[in-house]
Amino acid sequence: MSVPRSPSAASPIQICRVMRPDDANIVGNVHGGTILKMIEEAGGIISTRHCNTQPGDRCVAALARVERTDFLYPMFIGEVAHVSAEITYTSKHSVEVQVNVLAENILTGAKKVTNKATLWYVPFSLQNVDKIIEVPPIEYTNQEQEEEGKKRYEAQKMERLETKERNGEKIWPVISPDRQTKGTFTVGFSQSSLIHLVGPSDCTLLGFVHGGVTMKLMDEVAGIVAARHCKTNIVTASVDAINFHRKIKKGCILTVSGRMTFTSKKSMEIEVFVDADNLVEADKGNYRAVTAFFTYISLDKEGKPLPVPPLKLENEEEQKRSEEGEARYLQNKAKRLSEKEQQK
Repeated sequence: MSVPRSPSAASPIQICRVMRPDDANIVGNVHGGTILKMIEEAGGIISTRHCNTQPGDRCVAALARVERTDFLYPMFIGEVAHVSAEITYTSKHSVEVQVNVLAENILTGAKKVTNKATLWYVPFSLQNVDKIIEVPPIEYTNQEQEEEGKKRYEAQKMERLETKERNGEKIWPVISPDRQTKGTFTVGFSQSSLIHLVGPSDCTLLGFVHGGVTMKLMDEVAGIVAARHCKTNIVTASVDAINFHRKIKKGCILTVSGRMTFTSKKSMEIEVFVDADNLVEADKGNYRAVTAFFTYISLDKEGKPLPVPPLKLENEEEQKRSEEGEARYLQNKAKRLSEKEQQK
């Protein structure tokens, strides 16, 4: 995609960082959540810069959605991550950012593309955190680019609304499974959750959680679910669209829950929910803040894919979720094959 440019748009940016041992799992694969957090940081910087190129209220861009993101190649400890971000479309109240991630082997100089992501941001005023600021428009090299961007904008807007209607406000009870009584390879055996108190270091200037922090927590829970199911080295293969339904304030307690929904021969889909509980404003109750589906694969000691144990379904609800997961799996597989054919 050629990128539109305008004098008012923020210049493309690049973030570089060496991957450290605490960025990776026990065999040296960088966590998917670490990469997602870097992607969001780059997107947040460029969208906030762009939205402050006009006079008026100063603002901070908040992450509203991340489109499906594939992890094309693994990244390892010692490699340098190059994360580049560019603005590709603006609507009245949102910014589309395209982000590419390259991994560089600093010993050989070899580079490879590991991720391509599309993120949507909405700017909020620093004076009034509930006020959405109008986004400065960018210029396009031709009308076709603008029309394509508008189609992407309308598509993501519709899907966000559908997702919120489906499960945006429905809070699933978090049940700690008794793994002594649950059979292996069942949903109940591998389902997991973690609790996180939102502190100042997790938040933007507005006092709300960075989207990258939330995604990193979600990836951690999804990874635990996958590891419990396979008991092998596991890595993130892709993340379906992540919808940020509501902002999360500093001081909230987050409950991040994950459960296995579907397994194919070499992959597993994990559904992850983020529920927020505001201790300061307890009367408002808890709410569903974020939802997403993560896909993981199992690897052997040489980094080659291993077969995934089939998921054992114990009731009609699990069967229904598995069928829906299979439909998503087949749809994504068909899309990948179609893209490969177009590239030939």
